[in-house]
Amino acid sequence: LLKPGGTKGLDMCKANESAQVDQTTLEVQRKAKIAQAPEFYWDELTEEPHATRRKLIVAAHPEIKSLFGHCPLTKWKVLASVLIQLISIHLLQDASWQTWLFCCYTLSGAINHMMTLAMHELSHNLGAKKQIHNRWLGFFANLPMGIPASASFKRYHMEHHRYQGEDVLDVDIPTSSEGKIFTNTPMKVLWCFLQPAFYSLRPMFVNPKDPGYWEKVNYAVQITFDAIIWYFYGFKGLGYLVFGTLLGMGVHPVAGHFIAEHYVMNKGQETYSYYGPLNWLCFNVGYHNEHHDFPFIAGTNLPKVRAIAPEFYDDLPHYHSWSKVILDYIVDPEVGPFARMKRVTVSDQEKDELKKSGGLVQ
Repeated sequence: LLKPGGTKGLDMCKANESAQVDQTTLEVQRKAKIAQAPEFYWDELTEEPHATRRKLIVAAHPEIKSLFGHCPLTKWKVLASVLIQLISIHLLQDASWQTWLFCCYTLSGAINHMMTLAMHELSHNLGAKKQIHNRWLGFFANLPMGIPASASFKRYHMEHHRYQGEDVLDVDIPTSSEGKIFTNTPMKVLWCFLQPAFYSLRPMFVNPKDPGYWEKVNYAVQITFDAIIWYFYGFKGLGYLVFGTLLGMGVHPVAGHFIAEHYVMNKGQETYSYYGPLNWLCFNVGYHNEHHDFPFIAGTNLPKVRAIAPEFYDDLPHYHSWSKVILDYIVDPEVGPFARMKRVTVSDQEKDELKKSGGLVQ
C-alpha cells in the first residue's frame, strides 16, 4: 500500500526519469550536430549567458528596473529619417549617376540601415506603449528601405533572443555551406558584400516559416509605397531606396555591427558591445551585451545600464570601431562564418513543434 503522499513521490520519480531521458536525447542530438559541423564553437553550458547575468545585475542593482520601457523619441527619429529619404529622392531627380551612386552609398545607405535598426527597436515594442503601435511604426520605418522586412524580422529576431546560438532556431548564425565556401580574404570580402542576401534569404532555408497575417500586411503596405515612388520618380527614385538598403547592409561602416555582435573574436565570449560614435545613428545597438541582458530597455537607456553596473561590462572585450571589425574579420584567417557559438538545448521534437505552431511570434 502507498503511504500518504506516495502518489506524489511516484510522480516526482517519473518526472525525474523523463528529465533524464530528455537530457540523454539532447546529448545524443548534440553530439550528432557537432559531428556534422565541428568547425563551429559549441557551448558546453546549458543556456546562453545573458539570462544569468540579468539576474545577477538586477539583484545587485534593483534600480535598473527604472529603465524598463519604451522611448517616446523613437517615432520622431523614424519620421525625420523617412522624410529625409523622400526629400533626397526629389532632390536627386536630375543628379548625375555619379552623384546618385555616391548618395546611395553614403546617405541612403546610412539612413536605411538606421531604419533596419529602428525596426529592431520596434520588434521589441520599445517605440510605443502598445504593441499594435509598434507594429505599424515598424511598417513605416520599413518604407524607405523599399523591401518588406519588418514583420518577418520580428518573427525571427524574437527567436534569436530566446534561443541564442541554438542550432536551426537562431538563423543569425551562418550555414555550414557559408563557412566552407567563404574561407579566405577575397571570399570573405565577397561574403561581406553579399551580407544582405544571406541575412534575408538564410532564414528561408534554415528555418522557413509560412507568411503570417502581419507579413501580408507588411507586403501590401510596402508594395503600395514602392508603386507610388515608381510612379512619381521612376527607377532612379525607387532604386535610390533599394540600392541604399543593399549597400548599407554590405561593406559599410554601420554594417559592421552584423559581425561585431556575435562573431567569436575572443574564445569563450559570444556577444560583444561597441562603444563608438555610430551608436548615435543606430539606436545604441552597439551596446549589445547590455541589449541582450535587458531586451526590454530602449536603446536610449542602454548606456545607463553600463553606467549603473560597470563591474559587469567594463572588463568584457568590446569594440570602438565597426570598420575595424570588418577589416579584422576579412584579414584574420582564424575568423570566418564558422566563428559563431552554437548550442543544443532544445530537442529536434521541440523544434518541430515550435515550427508547426508558427514560431514564437505570428
